[in-house]
Amino acid sequence: MTSTYTPLGVELMVTGENAGTWGTKTNTNLNLIEQISGGYVTQAIAGSGTDSPSTFAKADGALGAVVASRVIVFTGALTGSRIITFPVLTENFYIIKNATTNAQTLQLKAASGSGATVTWATGDKGWKIVYFDGVATNTGVYDTGFGVGDVTLTGTQTLTNKTLTSPKIGTNILDVNGLELLNLTATGSAVNELTLANAATGNSPIISATGEANVGITLTPKGSGAVKLDLLTFPTVTGTANQIMTSNGSGVLSFVDNSGGTDWQAVKTGTYTAVAGEGVFANTTSGAWTLTLPSSPTIGDEVSVIDYAGTFDTNNLTIGRNSQKIQGAAADLTVATERAGFTLAFTDGTQGWLLKNN
Repeated sequence: MTSTYTPLGVELMVTGENAGTWGTKTNTNLNLIEQISGGYVTQAIAGSGTDSPSTFAKADGALGAVVASRVIVFTGALTGSRIITFPVLTENFYIIKNATTNAQTLQLKAASGSGATVTWATGDKGWKIVYFDGVATNTGVYDTGFGVGDVTLTGTQTLTNKTLTSPKIGTNILDVNGLELLNLTATGSAVNELTLANAATGNSPIISATGEANVGITLTPKGSGAVKLDLLTFPTVTGTANQIMTSNGSGVLSFVDNSGGTDWQAVKTGTYTAVAGEGVFANTTSGAWTLTLPSSPTIGDEVSVIDYAGTFDTNNLTIGRNSQKIQGAAADLTVATERAGFTLAFTDGTQGWLLKNN
């Protein structure tokens, strides 16, 4: 009887066979077993498509077959998707690295049948421990999971339940679709930052400015956009001096003139246009002149006037209506009472400005 060979090429000699050469063949077998257990080989697989099954065929009773090496490194420049076929009946495991260049997929499969396959994605240039089950009719190839969950310098990684200690992040954080979620801007010698704190039941989480003492937080919308906090919508303008912020009852805030206090101006001695919320000390000592009411007033706007020098009776003060009615009349108001002091409050287009006191 003659020798037979295992799927990886180890010679199985018949008792009494190979007299005079048994030692040589045994040494070859031992070297082959050593190669199978820990041998390292590189194999160029440049190009694309499916390789010939003979490329990875066993070598009966001889060293050097790629399929009989434990560690295999694939090299070469791929020009398209590449499929590598291993012989059927080979039951073994391999440590394999995809060291090819270019962004192409690399797949391992059996030379025949439609068993399970193992694929390196286009950006995956890492290691895998791969098991071939050696099933006669349909060899399957399985990724045993070596490297799964490990972070590498290349490729897309999914981290689950991992603790990152003081990680350095680039200029943005992306969502699962690869779209920008947060953009980050680094400031040289920065000493102030945001601190996020969670909270126990019944308490609210906190976003706070930390670093130096007395540091604020700036929220800047883009263009005419608004800053929205919970159910509140803040105005997109900064308002003017002495205005207050009010709500429309639906959470939309806006700046309005402060009707709770009068913004008194320095003494006026000639033509002047008042702003809602102002108080005017009017001095007509040198002659009569006109104080014009604000344009485009809104309900509740007020203007207060006081006869500064007690001369309204000799040099009258005219209140210019500025297209709105005064006391329901489409006419300016002439004030001729010495030491007069009064406030006009705007109602609507029908009655216009009404005397609040006189």
